[in-house]
Amino acid sequence: MTRTPVAQHAPHRTPSAWGSALRMLGIGLAVVAVSALGVGGFIAADLTLRVGQDAVDLEDAPEVAPPSLAAYPGEFAVLLVGTDECGEVSTQKLGARCVGEDGIRNDVNLLVHVSAEPRKVSVVSLPRDLMLEVPECTREDGSVASGSSAAVINTVFERAGLSCVVKSVAALSGIDIGFAAKLSFDGVMKITDAIGGVEICIGGTGIRDRDTGIDWPPGLRTVSGYDALQFIRVRKGIGDGSDLARISNQQQYMSRLAKTILSSETLTDVPKVLRLANVVADNVDPSRELANPVRLAQLALALKDVPFEEFKFLQLPTVEAPSDPNRVVTDESAAGPMWEAIRTGESMQITGEASNHGGVVAEDAPASPDAPEATAPASQAPSPAPSATQGVVLSEQISGIDLNQQTCSGGRRR
Repeated sequence: MTRTPVAQHAPHRTPSAWGSALRMLGIGLAVVAVSALGVGGFIAADLTLRVGQDAVDLEDAPEVAPPSLAAYPGEFAVLLVGTDECGEVSTQKLGARCVGEDGIRNDVNLLVHVSAEPRKVSVVSLPRDLMLEVPECTREDGSVASGSSAAVINTVFERAGLSCVVKSVAALSGIDIGFAAKLSFDGVMKITDAIGGVEICIGGTGIRDRDTGIDWPPGLRTVSGYDALQFIRVRKGIGDGSDLARISNQQQYMSRLAKTILSSETLTDVPKVLRLANVVADNVDPSRELANPVRLAQLALALKDVPFEEFKFLQLPTVEAPSDPNRVVTDESAAGPMWEAIRTGESMQITGEASNHGGVVAEDAPASPDAPEATAPASQAPSPAPSATQGVVLSEQISGIDLNQQTCSGGRRR
C-alpha cells in the first residue's frame, strides 16, 4: 500500500514545518509504558539529561505543580512551536531552500489547553500571518526586546525566542501557559518515522504541488520522513491555496497522529515507544518545566480518559488586516467566546466547516491506484443541531474538527 503526507498554511515566506499537537505528550505516554516494564529508572534518567540540555525558561509563566507519578492536577496549557529550521537531513533534501535564510521563523504555533476534570482538550492553530501585539520580552542572553503594538506572529521567535512567543500567545488568549516546546524540520521527519508513519487521506482530484514536489492521486497514504514533512508544508495543492487552508490540512494530520499515539497498538509496542521517546528527547527543545519525563507522564495521564469528541482542533478565526491584505488579525467577535469557553473548561459545539478555505473535505476519497485494498474514511454525518447540553456554540467563522471526525485533504492539481 502506498502511503502519503498532510497539508499546511499560506503564501509568502517559508511554509510551516510542523505536524502534531500531541506529539510532545506522546513521550509522556512512552515514559509510562517503559516504567511499567521496570526499566523506567534508567530511561527516565537518560531522557531527563537529554531533554533538559536545551531547556528554556519561560518569562512570567505561572507556577506549576511539581512533577509526580499521577495525572497533572487541574488545567494546564502547552504552546507547541514549529520552526522553519533546516537540519542535516532537511538540508540534503531541500537544498537551496535551506541556504541564505535570514532568521528562524515560528511558522506553526499550536496552543494546547487541557481543562480540569472533566477533561477537555482544545488545540488552537494560530495562522503564521497573524498580526498581534507583542510585549517586551527578555531574551535568553538577558537582553531585552522591545514590544510592538502589531507584529507578525512568525517573527516573534527570531525577535526574542520561545519564551516571547509564549508570552505573546498568553496575552492574546488570556490563557496562562506553563509549558512550551519547539520542533524543527528534521524533528518532524524523525518523529513521524519513529511512530511508523501516519495514514492520511487525500480527497478531491489528488494533490499536485510543484513547490513541495507532491503529485499524489486521491486515496489513503501512509506518510513518514520527508513525505510527511512535505505534506504538512503543502499549500498551493489544496483548497484555495492559502495558509488558512494548509492549517486545516495539518489538523487532519494532527488528529490522525494523535489517534496513532493514543492507540493501544502504539502503547503496547515497546520498541516503538522507546524509539518515540528517544527521538523526542533528541529533537524537541522544551521549556524548563517540561524537561522532565515524569512531568511528561503527568500531562499524558491527564489525557488517557478524555472522550474523542472532547478533543477539539480549532483554527483561530481571523479577518484581513486593515493595514496589509497579506496579513490577518483576530476576529474578536468570534474568538472571544471560544477563548472564554477554553478558559472555563466548557464543552464546545463546532458549527463551522472542517475547513473554511477548502483545505480538507468530509467525504469519501477513492483508493490509490497502487493500493486498491485501501478505503477512505466514511463521510461524516451532518452535525446535530446545537443544544444547551452541548456547551458553548462556536461561531461559524471558526473551522475545526474533533477526534471522532474523519477528513481528507481538499486536493487540487495545479
